[in-house]
Amino acid sequence: MSTLSIISVIDDDASVRAATNNLLRSHGYTVHTFASAEEFLQSAHLNDTSCVVADVQMPVMSGPDLLTLMQAQGYRVPFIFITAFPDESVRDRALKAGAIAFLAKPFAAPTLIKCLDTALQRHRGEAGQ
Repeated sequence: MSTLSIISVIDDDASVRAATNNLLRSHGYTVHTFASAEEFLQSAHLNDTSCVVADVQMPVMSGPDLLTLMQAQGYRVPFIFITAFPDESVRDRALKAGAIAFLAKPFAAPTLIKCLDTALQRHRGEAGQ
């Protein structure tokens, strides 16, 4: 089932992109990585993404700003945020905006996979309604 899920990883840190890519691919996901929110928005994968895993703090457009923009444009893809700078006010804002999870780096691999499974199950449920 996970082979049908396309995960877009957006992080300005190349090492985080590579590690997250390797982790998710090892669990059978198709993964596309992007160095910025803008790169993702301009990509051919915007419409086929099943879930977004995005850094909170990135230059130009933050992860929460990307979520808000995508929602305003009618996209309902689930988001999981990851951050090296966990801040309760940002966490609260992200979760209120509809994020599935807000994980502090470094996070445990099983934690991300569990969040991803939850996000994809919810997304499939909404798509079926």
